[in-house]
Amino acid sequence: MLFFAGSETAELTATELRNLLFQALDHFGPRKRVLAVPPDFTRVHSRAGELTRYAYDYYRYSLAAVLPATGTHAPMTAAEIRSMFSDMPLNLFHVHDWRESVVTLGEVPADFIREQSEGLLDYLWPVQVNRLIVDPRFDLILSIGQVVPHEVSGMANYNKNLLIGTGGPEAIHRSHFLGAVYGMERIMGQTDTPVRRVLNYAADRFLRDVPVLYVLSVVAKNASGALVTRGLVIGDDIDSFQQAAHLSRKVNFMSMDRHIQKAVVFLHPDEYKSTWLGNKAIYRTRMALADDAELIVLAPGVQAFGEDVVIDNLIRRYGYAGTPNTLASVQQDAELAANLGAAAHLIHGSSEARFAITYCPGKLSKEEVESVGYRFADLSKMMTRYNPLQLSDGYNIVDGEEIFFVSNPGLGLWAHSQRIQ
Repeated sequence: MLFFAGSETAELTATELRNLLFQALDHFGPRKRVLAVPPDFTRVHSRAGELTRYAYDYYRYSLAAVLPATGTHAPMTAAEIRSMFSDMPLNLFHVHDWRESVVTLGEVPADFIREQSEGLLDYLWPVQVNRLIVDPRFDLILSIGQVVPHEVSGMANYNKNLLIGTGGPEAIHRSHFLGAVYGMERIMGQTDTPVRRVLNYAADRFLRDVPVLYVLSVVAKNASGALVTRGLVIGDDIDSFQQAAHLSRKVNFMSMDRHIQKAVVFLHPDEYKSTWLGNKAIYRTRMALADDAELIVLAPGVQAFGEDVVIDNLIRRYGYAGTPNTLASVQQDAELAANLGAAAHLIHGSSEARFAITYCPGKLSKEEVESVGYRFADLSKMMTRYNPLQLSDGYNIVDGEEIFFVSNPGLGLWAHSQRIQ
């Protein structure tokens, strides 16, 4: 059964979110031991923290554990947990160690991957999840998160939250690489993509006995620029995802009737501390940028390239040099070939020499930024010229120059109308 509230113009209140969640949980009946799987602080705007808190209010001591689906991201700090999940007990929260705390449930065969990649890849895909997902002591897995355009799977969340968000190294690396070689711009905003087909294949065969309930939010800005919840969908099958994705396409897609010549994207320092995360500024605007455009990324919190040492070193070694160079490097370097997620990120973060990318990080040097193939500009000077507090989302005139401002790239997808499939 599917529970849904919302519309293109809805602004669901906290009370409405709580009531719909409680109604759905009532329908699915009492549970003795529940595991909640929300996103981490990089998706703080998803309302997942609030929804997880409501689930705790509903189940109280039956909600036995919370496992943030961090994927390759750094573990949440106590301060981030407190900020996102309010006063929930810290001892409920577990860390997903994507390299060590996973089990392999089976595999998606190589011939299926070959078919989905149009013959470009020839490897199987291991179905890996955190051990807690398949712990028989849990009689409900509450998978909570936001459906929004995504550069790897097309649309974020649903079974991706479990199979990648709590996945292991090979699962994360190979899924990201599949999306990258197939073509990010062919994927973003779509529900039927190669990566999604792989995830559905895996879920249908290896998660069918896992009691999962999906709680999916759709979040966007209203006309006054305030962040609002347009929809909440709760269900235990793919229909819930399709319903949320249908609404997300209506409220999170910004179709442009002309290409952007200069874009300025702000990365909030509490959310974006690496280019691994911050390159959403590139992923989500690239389909709107003109061939000779400039993208300026204001990144006061960015202090690294990767979220862990291995990936950070690989980014520093190879830089964002474009698809052909990255694919050649994969063939030549066993370490990069063993970390295909890093290779995928290098492809995603390149403009393919189509437009210029100027990074303005708070804690990376000019030499570091230029060594990975980006232009560098001084953050303080650029923040003075393009003050995020004084700009509005969309077109602005700054010192006689037209710029397109994006206050948070994680909230949507900007694309020229001719590039949207």
